[in-house]
Amino acid sequence: MRLVVDLNRCQGYAQCAFLAPDVFAMHGDESLLYNPEAAAEQREDVARAVAACPVGAILLELTDEDMANIGSQDAVAGAGAGSGGSR
Repeated sequence: MRLVVDLNRCQGYAQCAFLAPDVFAMHGDESLLYNPEAAAEQREDVARAVAACPVGAILLELTDEDMANIGSQDAVAGAGAGSGGSR
């Protein structure tokens, strides 16, 4: 997963730093520091941070490997699920 932050758009609300502190951090009052190559283990926190940005300054790019992992996790989660009740 790759992150790109439009630092011209970022207003320093720091929602991302609260939700994914291992990836985003505020430096001073308005300067954002971030890891553009966040680890796969951070995917859920990063997704929450992207969604919480009030100005939409964070772009999350998923790699082919990320997409493969998402597909395999969905398959595992769906394994054993029944057809959904009786009539």
